[in-house]
Amino acid sequence: MKRKLSLLAAAALVSGLTAYAHHSLAATYLADKEVTLDGKIAEILLRNPHSFLQIDAPDESGAMQRWSLEWRSSGQLGQQGIKRDTLKIGDEVVITMNPSRTASDHRGALKTLHRKSDGFGWGTKPGESID
Repeated sequence: MKRKLSLLAAAALVSGLTAYAHHSLAATYLADKEVTLDGKIAEILLRNPHSFLQIDAPDESGAMQRWSLEWRSSGQLGQQGIKRDTLKIGDEVVITMNPSRTASDHRGALKTLHRKSDGFGWGTKPGESID
């Protein structure tokens, strides 16, 4: 009986760690580093469990890159006022992100977004950030 209980406890611990790792941004992104990108929206994917923005912006060397930015779920974004027509392909934006642990991936976790044309922003109000 003790053996079964020990195995059950170990299985619960392992499955809990797996779930934590999946939802831990620190496992994929550098939480202690922030990068600012100035570019244009190339693609918008509002979906569950994570939404994504694709941004065309220069990298540190000045070469134009397509950056993939992980965002909140479409349900969470909808509650925060982000709808399917809020952002458009071609919108010029300035974003901050936590970059990937693998620099050559050109991806990150979106922290803030500012649209240049009208000042629309996301990520500066309580509850909007993804950390």
